[in-house]
Parts: sequence; C-alpha cells; structure tokens
Amino acid sequence: MIEINDPRGSRWNRWDPHIHTPETILNDQYAGTDPWDEFLRRVESSNPPIRALGITDYFSVETYVKTLQFKAAGRLPSVGLIFPNIEMRYGIGTGRGAPINVHLLVCPVDSDHVEQIRRFLRSLTFDAFGESYRCESSDLMRLGKAHDPTVTSDKQALAAGVTQFKINPDLLRAEWKRSTWIQENVLIAVAAGSGDGTSGLQTADSSLATPRGTPENRPMGDTSKPAN
Repeated sequence: MIEINDPRGSRWNRWDPHIHTPETILNDQYAGTDPWDEFLRRVESSNPPIRALGITDYFSVETYVKTLQFKAAGRLPSVGLIFPNIEMRYGIGTGRGAPINVHLLVCPVDSDHVEQIRRFLRSLTFDAFGESYRCESSDLMRLGKAHDPTVTSDKQALAAGVTQFKINPDLLRAEWKRSTWIQENVLIAVAAGSGDGTSGLQTADSSLATPRGTPENRPMGDTSKPAN
C-alpha cells in the first residue's frame, strides 16, 4: 500500500484521473482474450509508476467497483488511490456537434461511497418519449430501447440510453444542494475545450437528437430548433 499522506510533504507523483477500463459503456477499445489483465499489466508496468487512478465511465461506477475487486485481490500494488470519475453530458451542444462533458470526481474515503453516489445518480432524471428516466442501468436501457427499437441486447440498449441521457444543469445543482454528503465528497468538473466543453457552445450531433426532438425535451438555455 502506498502512503498517501507522506510525512515528507508534497511530492510529484503520476496521476491519471481520467482512464477508461475494459467494459466501459461507450467506445470500449480493449480487445484480446483477457482485456482486464492487459489493462492491469499496463498500469502496473508504467514508468514512472501511476500512483492514482480515476476510473471513468458514463453515468456509472460499475467498472470502478470491478477495479477495486482486482485491487483487493493484489493487483495494482503501486496505485495508492483509486476513485470514481463519473462522466456525464449536459444537454447543450458545442460548435463541433458534441454535448458538453461534465465529470463527478468522488472521494473514496467513506466505506459507503459507492452506494452514496449510486443514490445520487438515481435522483437525476431525463424526460423523453412521454416518460421520465432515472440515471441507473435499468432505466438507461429502457431509454435506449425507446430511442432505438432495433437494439437487440441489453448492452446495446445501455449504450444507446447513455448516449441519449442528458443532465439538466439546474437539476444537477438542485440535487447537489439536497445532499450534504455529495457536497462534501464530490467535485464537479466541466470540460472547457472547444470540442466537448464550454468554449464551444453551439449545437448538434445524433446524441442530441432526443433532447432536441421537441420543445419540452430541450434543456434550459437551448434555443435551437429541432433538426429537419
């Protein structure tokens, strides 16, 4: 176990606060017969050693939980800090046609932090197709099937639902204020670049189809017209 509170004071260490593992919901680029072993070996053999990892996935902590299981089994011995990085998207587009990315960086100190963040995610909702969908896997799959009835598996439905689910900034702010635990243990980070950040505020790719589809589905601040 790596000592996080070093008595020698501040030191430079290598962090990767935004890393996707195998089984990430979108754009899983890992291949081979055992992609998790490949991922773990690459982290373990990195030079200089990685001391902290932010395990990132979309609207979910499931790959973070799986990484902790590997850690408990003896993998990633040089990594002293592993924390969840939950990637979400606002229903506001940039000039390059991508929604703005927002991240929840969760402190892992409390033993119940996984359930606390799952509870918070369930409080976030997205209205579309005459229904309200919560930010949890079963409702994300339901949203994915409503958006694309041709999907043939739960995995495809989950990916489709995650692509369409958008966070209303006002709702996120309201739920933040309702939870002392969230305020004390979660940082909200918003991308600032022009590709998927606030520097490029504009419109529209296919993942914005659902919130743009009807006026009642448009996020606050979005005055764009539905695509023809």
